[in-house]
Amino acid sequence: MPTASEPSRDCPLCPRLVAFRETWRAAEPAWSNAPVPSFGPREARLLIVGLAPGLRGANRTGRPFTGDYAGELLYATLIEYGFAIGRFEARPDDTLRLVDARITNAVRCVPPENKPTTQEMRTCRPFLSATLAELPGVAAIVALGKIAHDQVLAAHGERLSHFKFVHGARHRIGGRNERGEVALFDSYHCSRYNTNTGVLTPDMFRAVFAQVRGFLDAEG
Repeated sequence: MPTASEPSRDCPLCPRLVAFRETWRAAEPAWSNAPVPSFGPREARLLIVGLAPGLRGANRTGRPFTGDYAGELLYATLIEYGFAIGRFEARPDDTLRLVDARITNAVRCVPPENKPTTQEMRTCRPFLSATLAELPGVAAIVALGKIAHDQVLAAHGERLSHFKFVHGARHRIGGRNERGEVALFDSYHCSRYNTNTGVLTPDMFRAVFAQVRGFLDAEG
């Protein structure tokens, strides 16, 4: 059932993404091939925002960061810092459960070559805004990559020029919930490309979530 925060399975808003989705529905009818919904409890204090579903990852499985390398690093890190429990098996029916954390994407449909257009990001932004609004307890947001960082700022009505994306940075931004301000943490995206090229190491990624864990523990 579509909601303000979740597009319908056949969301028609972005013609290029609709055409790409239909191509893959014909080629791989067993895949999800639909907008990927957010994952995790709505009472979470942490929201993790990625860019968009991966073609053979979340677009295939229907769960954010499930089915590709980015998910292996992300979920292992979440388990390590107490934001997830269970066993991650890269399929939506495994035993993994998020704890005090929710995951979403700035763009809900898989884009060709993993590159949504500026207009597609703008068109999908109301779903991100609604996701932020429906998390009354969110105190921290982790943006995976600069595009996610920019879309979170835009959804909050902030000026992008006031908050530079820097891996490991923490910003205070206006809240879209009952808590008021929230902390925005920046991280390079946990993609295989970034880890293979050394842009992001597992230790660098863990350091971001160690900072988030300390922040939330201090918040109480």
